[in-house]
Amino acid sequence: MANYDPQSIEKKWQQYWEDNQTYKVEVDTSKPKFYVLDMFPYPSGAGLHVGHPLGYIASDIYARYKKLKGFNVLHPMGFDSFGLPAEQYAIQTGQHPAITTEKNIETYIGQLKNIGFGYDWSREIRTSSPDYYKWTQWIFMQLFNSWYNKETDKAEDIETLKALFSQSGSSAVNAVCADDLPEFTAEEWNALSPDEQYKITLDYRMTYLSYSVVNFCPELGMVLSNDEVKDGVSERGGYPVIQKKMRQWMMRITAYCDRLIDGLEQVDWSPSLKEQQKNWIGRSKGASVKFPLENPVSVQNEEVNHVEVFTTRVDTIYGVSFMVLAPENELVSEITTADQKAEIEAYIEATAKKSELDRMSDVKTVSGAFTGSYCIHPLTGEKIPVWIADYVLAGYGTGAVMAVPSGDQRDWAFATHFNLPIVPISDAQQNLDEAADDTKAGKYINSEMINGLGYDEAVNKLITYLEENKLGKGKINYRLRDAVFARQRYWGEPVPVYFKKSAGGEELPYLIDQEELPLVLPEIDEYKPTETGEPPLGRAKNWKYKREYEYELSTMPGWAGSSWYWYRYMDPTNKEEFASKEALDYWQDVDLYLGGTEHATGHLLYSRFWNKFLKDRGFVKQEEFAKKLINQGMIQGRSSFVYRVKDAAQPTFVSYGLRKEYTTAKLHVDVNIVDNDILDIEQFKSTRNDIGKNPTFILEDGKYICGSEVEKMSKSKFNVVNPDDLVARYGADTLRLYEMFLGPLTEAKPWDTKGIEGTSRFLKKLWKLFIDQNGNYIVTEDKPSKEELKSLHKAIKKVGEDIENFSFNTSVSTFMICVNELTDLKCHKKEILEQLMVILSPYAPHIAEELWAQLGNEKGTVTSAKFPDFNEEYLKEDNITYPIQIGGKVRVQLEFAADASKEEIEKAVLANEQVIKWMEGKPLRKIIVVPKRIVNVVV
Repeated sequence: MANYDPQSIEKKWQQYWEDNQTYKVEVDTSKPKFYVLDMFPYPSGAGLHVGHPLGYIASDIYARYKKLKGFNVLHPMGFDSFGLPAEQYAIQTGQHPAITTEKNIETYIGQLKNIGFGYDWSREIRTSSPDYYKWTQWIFMQLFNSWYNKETDKAEDIETLKALFSQSGSSAVNAVCADDLPEFTAEEWNALSPDEQYKITLDYRMTYLSYSVVNFCPELGMVLSNDEVKDGVSERGGYPVIQKKMRQWMMRITAYCDRLIDGLEQVDWSPSLKEQQKNWIGRSKGASVKFPLENPVSVQNEEVNHVEVFTTRVDTIYGVSFMVLAPENELVSEITTADQKAEIEAYIEATAKKSELDRMSDVKTVSGAFTGSYCIHPLTGEKIPVWIADYVLAGYGTGAVMAVPSGDQRDWAFATHFNLPIVPISDAQQNLDEAADDTKAGKYINSEMINGLGYDEAVNKLITYLEENKLGKGKINYRLRDAVFARQRYWGEPVPVYFKKSAGGEELPYLIDQEELPLVLPEIDEYKPTETGEPPLGRAKNWKYKREYEYELSTMPGWAGSSWYWYRYMDPTNKEEFASKEALDYWQDVDLYLGGTEHATGHLLYSRFWNKFLKDRGFVKQEEFAKKLINQGMIQGRSSFVYRVKDAAQPTFVSYGLRKEYTTAKLHVDVNIVDNDILDIEQFKSTRNDIGKNPTFILEDGKYICGSEVEKMSKSKFNVVNPDDLVARYGADTLRLYEMFLGPLTEAKPWDTKGIEGTSRFLKKLWKLFIDQNGNYIVTEDKPSKEELKSLHKAIKKVGEDIENFSFNTSVSTFMICVNELTDLKCHKKEILEQLMVILSPYAPHIAEELWAQLGNEKGTVTSAKFPDFNEEYLKEDNITYPIQIGGKVRVQLEFAADASKEEIEKAVLANEQVIKWMEGKPLRKIIVVPKRIVNVVV
């Protein structure tokens, strides 16, 4: 084959890899393991665009390289296949989400194979497969049957909790659980019925039922996580989201707050991502303080006589001039007076339409409502008015804030807006008529017992006083809340729970028998909530546990299946365990994890939580699941634009260079019908039905030139480039090289299809080192020259270092330089080209396989060859050219042996006729030899 033909070569080798299971991997204790993992994709209907494979190509290069370095490499792929889009499509069309998902997965697999990834497809997993979610349900059951023991700082079997209750009562238990739970002695516990004991343990379990404020989307009929809500609407569909209090399954992730923060020191993740997680968890030290209510109230048949707040600035307590509750706080409805009821209810309704993120980020809008009630300052006895405001969140701290307007800007803005007192509390505070001042400097004023004290002394004195008088206590608080673990949708894992009435008539949750896993999704007639507002599973006919008890109707959230999937890849077909001990002991954890930063506070946090839990319970050995994490940058789209003339009699479009002569409106145009900014007018007219009939085009030199901008790649901007189209035109190896060549892996970069021509030409040039223009094989067995070995070993050194440092873009440049040098040297020698194919194979596996076989090697073995050793000797120079500087100017260039001594160089320079000429008979003052650099003759 005279010319490089990627289409025929690549299909041949992809089929060979599949037929021979080239990338299948097994446990092999004779080799060190290396586990490379991509964050697995959700299989959307749109398939991949050129931005998606960036991280996959990088991980594939690294996995192939590690295999060449002698590692046994696990590099699997699967699909996070439960998700909203398939369910929304099911609601619209009636088609089962499984059918849509299967079709989408087939598209994804075809696209991934088309790019030549070295995945072990025998290990493919899908979170929506019952064989997989059986083990997601099993993990839920382990969480339900566990509690967190603060004494041992880990999760334990619930039986150890019951044993402590039986031996010593509740006083012996130091658990992560709700505050103010009933206390009891061992005798009282042992006198309880099994149902009563079971009910008590429900408040201690790692997963539990609770009423919480959630992001509820009425249009979708479901609860959304914070990362599924953007600007007050659902990320999928853009539907309004409100705050609503609902009974939900919760996961006690807060038990792991400290370990989640401290564990970040054990992993090689980017500092920015670590900081995101730390901020999301939000560990802060402070004090819990009780402000008595002027008029105690009853909440859920229990008397409440105080408002408890958490503050990180207890030193400012004498500056409190009002109290603010979150609108969702359960106290609000009870303490609101009759004359304030209408205003309070209207404010609560308005707040429910905002997401928590909106409320936190909107620092300019000041709003609130007075409840009509008061609490009592615990230190001064003064009456403090109680307000509600949307800048206080129900889930952070206690859902109440002691407002200190002189020390907090939001409180200051609120007090200024509503004409509330602003009390100075430090002699160092300045300009309080303009803004709050949160300084910790100076001495306290207007602060009774701490007047004249500094910060540290004041804090210690206040906390001691509060604790001695049972008015509060020192405390560490966290911004992170327990995770909602339920979605009111169909397409998710069923929760393996049913409800049964206790002897007291209360419905309690119970786990189904483990032998009955998986609990499979039932068939239903429609995929939307029932007419009575129940989740879609409420439509299932005769779906009851043992034909008697109601199942949980919510399904698990989208993050459930992705919070442990790396372990299933280790042993994907095991029917007895989520993974065998042999597999877990060998593969252990993920050595390299690649994915986007958008998962920093979602998937990555939940996964670390579940991994720590599994370690606590003895199922795995690693505290952290991913040693190294790399977040690839986004490939941005290069959008193209046409310019429509406004108010023209008929549709008229003016070329880019002439647009300023008219009043125009800019429209996106499909980048796939634009070549080097030149619009294919006929395709534009035939593919767009929104431009009017018989449009006119005002051209430049007979062409319509489009404008361009760099934007996020999306269908709405018509700038999506399908990798299938590029593979069909240029080949997969060209695409792989070009995506790496675009720039550093972790940085954002714009896509420009024009640039791909360069990598295409490179591969064609490489081909010509092996095959001439007549299709003749021209590789020889001749011994390589010193220059050829130098060129090769420069590449071996640079490519090896670049891959280890994830600098893939500079490796591509190195390949190009090497091939150019070998072409100039007319090198067609097997010894050189064979090693070149090995180092190129991680980047361009198809052409490497083809040319490796052409060299006479066994077919398909370049993937298991040895990465060549770098030999520094080949880079050493025999001779070095020294510039000779005389009187401050370079006058002569002289060549010396690389190992020549200073004395030899000095003697030869001073004896050289040209040097003597330029010295012009002047006496030598000194001669300075800088080895391998320059010689300076001073006269």
